[in-house]
Amino acid sequence: MNTPTDRVALVLGGSGGIGRSVVERLIEDGFSVVIHYAGNKEAAEHLVDSIAAGGGSAIKVSGDVADMDAMSDAFQLAEDTFGGIDVVVNTAGIMILGTIADLDLDELDRMHRTNIRGTFVVSQQAARRVRAGGAIINFSTTVTRAQFPGYGAYVASKAAVEGITLTLARELRGRDITVNTLAPGPTATPLFLRGKADQQIDQLSKAAPLERLGRPDDIAEAVAFLAGPGRWINGQTIYANGGLA
Repeated sequence: MNTPTDRVALVLGGSGGIGRSVVERLIEDGFSVVIHYAGNKEAAEHLVDSIAAGGGSAIKVSGDVADMDAMSDAFQLAEDTFGGIDVVVNTAGIMILGTIADLDLDELDRMHRTNIRGTFVVSQQAARRVRAGGAIINFSTTVTRAQFPGYGAYVASKAAVEGITLTLARELRGRDITVNTLAPGPTATPLFLRGKADQQIDQLSKAAPLERLGRPDDIAEAVAFLAGPGRWINGQTIYANGGLA
């Protein structure tokens, strides 16, 4: 067991992409971090080792975010190892695209299980366990405003995430815990870039007034603000998208 520290974060989906940048940014702020992963154990182990080499404190945990028992165990591990939980960041989610007319309903159910039920399960555990002065941060998407064709089912799942999050902020009245949703725009992660032609990437990079794609560290900075000094921001959806929508 590691020595308990003052500030502890649990990052769901923390082994790669935006989640990895969030983990690294919170480590910079002195957090001890529990890194959750779904399938990429090697990436999670490498990240834990890298943090330890730099003098930080982190452990890894796996589990299905939509599984109540698995998430209860993950939260319990964080408490047993570090003494409590102050910040929960849920970047875990999946995106399956297709028109509303043509999307396979089994794919709809699979995505909604992770994005909606998973967010609800994680939020439920966070509501029970996060300490006073803490923060709960869930992830939506700018596409809930941009309304691109082919994103209908994904947008529906993320609109539900916003509803869960903003309601929870009101339910935690008097607990000194902030609850917000972060909604990134197009962000240059391997998952986002995979399968896209150079022309499509270039077009997306010019969509925002800042004329570039977001970087994972852009999103991590917004998380760090909500997890730290942003105590007067509560019950909001924050759009980190360079002005796209």
